[in-house]
Amino acid sequence: MSAMTEAPEPSRLLRRPSKETGFWSWVTTVDHKRIGILYFVTAFTFFVIAGIQALLIRVQLAGPDGQVLNADQYNQLFTMHGLTMIFLALMPLSAGFFNYVLPLQIGARDVAFPRLNALSYWVFLLGGIFIYSSIFLGGMPDGGWFNYAPLSSEVGPDPGNTDVYAGHASRMLFYSVGLQIVGLASLIQAVNMVTTILNMRAPGMRLMRMPVFTWMSLVTNFLLLFAIPIIAVALWQLMFDVRFDGRYFDPTQGGDPILWQHMFWLFGHPEVYILILPAFGIVSEVLPVFSRKPVFGYSALVFSGLAIAFLGFGVWAHHMFASGLGPVANSAFALTTMFIAVPTGVKIFNWLGTIWGGRIRFTTALMFALGLVAMFTIGGLSGVTHAIVPHNYQHTDTYYVVAHFHYVLFGGTMFGIFAGVYYWFPKMTGRMLGERIGKWHFWLTFIGFNLTFAPMHIVGLQGMPRRIDSYPAGYGWEFWNQVETWGSFIIAFSVLLFLINVVWSKRHGEIAGDDPWDARTIEWMTTSPPPQHDWDVVPEVTARDELWHRKYAVGRGRGVRVPAGASHDHAGPEDEGEHHPEHIHMPDRSFYPLIVALGIFVMGYGPFTGGALMWGIIATGIAILLFGAFGWAFEPTAEEEH
Repeated sequence: MSAMTEAPEPSRLLRRPSKETGFWSWVTTVDHKRIGILYFVTAFTFFVIAGIQALLIRVQLAGPDGQVLNADQYNQLFTMHGLTMIFLALMPLSAGFFNYVLPLQIGARDVAFPRLNALSYWVFLLGGIFIYSSIFLGGMPDGGWFNYAPLSSEVGPDPGNTDVYAGHASRMLFYSVGLQIVGLASLIQAVNMVTTILNMRAPGMRLMRMPVFTWMSLVTNFLLLFAIPIIAVALWQLMFDVRFDGRYFDPTQGGDPILWQHMFWLFGHPEVYILILPAFGIVSEVLPVFSRKPVFGYSALVFSGLAIAFLGFGVWAHHMFASGLGPVANSAFALTTMFIAVPTGVKIFNWLGTIWGGRIRFTTALMFALGLVAMFTIGGLSGVTHAIVPHNYQHTDTYYVVAHFHYVLFGGTMFGIFAGVYYWFPKMTGRMLGERIGKWHFWLTFIGFNLTFAPMHIVGLQGMPRRIDSYPAGYGWEFWNQVETWGSFIIAFSVLLFLINVVWSKRHGEIAGDDPWDARTIEWMTTSPPPQHDWDVVPEVTARDELWHRKYAVGRGRGVRVPAGASHDHAGPEDEGEHHPEHIHMPDRSFYPLIVALGIFVMGYGPFTGGALMWGIIATGIAILLFGAFGWAFEPTAEEEH
């Protein structure tokens, strides 16, 4: 009898996929870098869709009495533009940076839960498809991205028509169920990223040695953990109101008509910082590298980010001044809204201090970073005016508000994301992203952005309401609306240039090398693009700007490049010849995250039907989910060596 018993071979059902290239390698990947790229591609596709919706809106409003869209089509478009930009484009673009850059920046080989990471992506993608499937099933959500209940459940082209009302209820269900699915993806991602940052940092990387981008990622994901459950409860209540005759928001049935606004904005205002803090982190990485200086006031930058996150939960009611909360509540929230400008101002001061006296390199990444500082400052100043209650009464629901949040979310978040793409594209692809086209991209974006959104301040103060599908002639709004429309098409052309640049540079761009920017943080120590295992040997961190200290000795106030191998003080284990990359085992691929996500996707269609069919659809979704969870749990930890 043999002393050793061979382990039973796993059934084919539970075998891990082994394709390393091609379509199925992407479908089954659990590699954080590939998942990051999937997030980028998917989110940018949604960004383009939202941009096309914005162009249609601008064409409709280019002149008085617009006839391009009817009222119902317009309501669907402006609702989906907001939903798509916030939940399907900007948030997932930040998730792309979390996935690709963050593990490299802290010296980890992967995230804490690789299969959970894949699950968050597939749930996000299928959640987006779920919302957009409404096009073929009665129309898209049409109550605005804020969807003020109970008003949103009563509006419609013909509220007295039973069929029209049923169609509108279906759109509300797509809103409530779809956002619950997308929110679940954000929660899964947040748990994973917080665990990764707190537990998987390289030896020596203390909290106060973490790069600012990592810090802002940590703060953002904590915000998600606290903010998403609030809106999830509100969306659940909305689903019951719409589908099962619930009474949470209907005052005629004993519900509270203000409850939705409280819950929505208690999530909605931290959501602004969920969108902007990752961009702040990106800018805090880009400015020091291209100013050839360490970031000014590192501790102040970190603690101001923490303060913004904390205060972000205490300002929600400034969105509700006009709802009649009373003078005490209005005064309290006016003060907290003004206070949050302080840590934001600290950040702007630190960024200016970083570039002050620096040896500036005007790369495209730096230009977008400076664009963020300038545009966000304008958006921040108009935001302070929202804290002044009488002023707020005047501009509530006017285009002044539209101008403000576009200066914050496009001028801030999107400029920051473009800066990050130009900065980390060489690390992701091994090639440089074209600088000449990049500068055209920046200037066209900058000009088009200001032509589009600056005049909205003017027409807003002149009284032009937001969310209207047409306006009569004679109010003095025609000229500025034409300017805004031309500006929006310039932005669209700039995005087209960016896409051409990415495609061309991916194939023909200049070879980047491992550290093309003479950077400061450790993600630039590995190859470009990194191997699957990220590091042959995980680096040991001894300083805040670890890579810079390995390259330079300090002399006469400036860095002096150290010859290769001369900086023994910062030499890591990789210099000792101990690495054996062939023995590093990485998590194997898996189908099960996609299967679990498909189960959630199918369950989402249950509430749209009734009776046995509804329970049948829900049961089918649960069966798929349980099958995926069973396979996930019993999947062998590793298949044959590859």
